[in-house]
Amino acid sequence: MKAKIKKNTIIKRVVDAVLTALLLFLMAYQVTGDVIHEWLGIGMTLLLIVHHLLNRKWYGSVFKGKYNPYRIVMTSVNTLLFVSIALTAITGMAMSGHAVPFLYGFIGMMTARSLHLAMSYWSFIFMGIHIGLHIKTAVAKLKGKQLLVFRISFTAVSGVGCWLLLKSGIVNYIFFKSHFAFLDYTKAKWLVIIENLAMLIFCAFVGFTSAELSQKRRLTKTNQNNGIEEK
Repeated sequence: MKAKIKKNTIIKRVVDAVLTALLLFLMAYQVTGDVIHEWLGIGMTLLLIVHHLLNRKWYGSVFKGKYNPYRIVMTSVNTLLFVSIALTAITGMAMSGHAVPFLYGFIGMMTARSLHLAMSYWSFIFMGIHIGLHIKTAVAKLKGKQLLVFRISFTAVSGVGCWLLLKSGIVNYIFFKSHFAFLDYTKAKWLVIIENLAMLIFCAFVGFTSAELSQKRRLTKTNQNNGIEEK
């Protein structure tokens, strides 16, 4: 039984890692080009279906049990991520000229383009936050210097990622202020991926911080209910 659980965990981690890699390249349109971008999108859509099947027990428990602050945050982020990715996939297929050309135009082109641009960046942001919510659990065993080094490194890279995100104009994209993404095709391809990774880490930092704050609030409430005074 334990071996089966460990195997399933490994499969989930591999799927998560591949999804993250696909996301980084999907957000680097100037690196992949039109054709590869479309096929990566199809690949990610199929892999996301696998991801949801692997995590089907979580969906079955959504309406069960009590909701503490952390669970509220996690459920909200997962729901928003699911909706944004679904809309990204649907609108992407509506503009496809290579992977699924038979679906081209089933949504008005301007509507599809505007939605696809906004939802793809929302998906990027929510994916990062989702990762950050899980990082809190993953680093729970770190203590002392290891935890300090992690926090300093995480914060430093996140700061760079925040600056890049604001500089890139993503804020305009997610609020429908621009219908086209302004991409730098002269930038080195490896640098585009690194910058995308830094921005994703910033979003993960937001998720990580949200997890810390929501779990701290839960512990505080538990201690109060148990008659323990916080100092």
